[in-house]
Amino acid sequence: MPRRDVAIELHNRLKEIFKYNKVICLYGGHTKDKEGDIVVLTTHQLYRYRQYFSLIILDEIDAFPFKDDPILHSMFFQALCGHYVMMSATPSKEVITHFKEENKEILRLEIRFHRHPLPVPKIVNRNKLLQYLYLIRKIKQFKKQNKPVFIFSPTIELCEKIYKVLSIFIRGGNFVHSKRNRRSEIIEEFRNKMYSFLVTTSVLERGVTVKDLQVIICQSDHKIYEKGTLIQIAGRVGRKKDAPSGEVIYLCEKVTTDMADSIKEIMKNNEALENE
Repeated sequence: MPRRDVAIELHNRLKEIFKYNKVICLYGGHTKDKEGDIVVLTTHQLYRYRQYFSLIILDEIDAFPFKDDPILHSMFFQALCGHYVMMSATPSKEVITHFKEENKEILRLEIRFHRHPLPVPKIVNRNKLLQYLYLIRKIKQFKKQNKPVFIFSPTIELCEKIYKVLSIFIRGGNFVHSKRNRRSEIIEEFRNKMYSFLVTTSVLERGVTVKDLQVIICQSDHKIYEKGTLIQIAGRVGRKKDAPSGEVIYLCEKVTTDMADSIKEIMKNNEALENE
């Protein structure tokens, strides 16, 4: 996995499913136990293994830090002594071309396991001042409905600023980013419904699953929000079988090509379900 938070979440899920197997997790600062039936780890931890794994499943191949890092690529294959699977929700044309040239098999899964369509993002145009007013109103609405909310911010500075403004008007929130202390604990507390909203940077754009989650992307016209990033963030919504829908809101001053293309891609994937 690309990130510690995602590795921890997957480890917890696999422990529940494989109750009679040893499932371990490795990431920076958590490396004491290195042997198990199933090992969930961040990509940097692969250096600890040499020709060890009969199967490696690498998620988010297009994400930092694995993307474009030749050392991590080398570590991946050194740790392998069998088969491998590389996964991405948003593979680039270059990745697809490379796999075809290497005669690797490419499988497309365009439908979620619960067979419900992907939530299609809605664009809300406001100037930056009115964006705050919209956020306050919308979060209060979700709070009344007992629906947890992620508010995505393009930068750490803006993440903290948004939280400070929202906390004046709405209680029961928190914020996380890459430099935030107790990040893992705060995320777990959010899952346990201790907070009604969480302002976050891209640290939570991948891998995290929360039932009934709603998503608002602030300044979705920021350059950091490329098509693939927006699709990943939108994919946080509707992941549970008993809560397969929800709202994804692009809050912006202008509509970018990446925003429009991400919506087209999501709608195209939904057509696969309609055409079955």
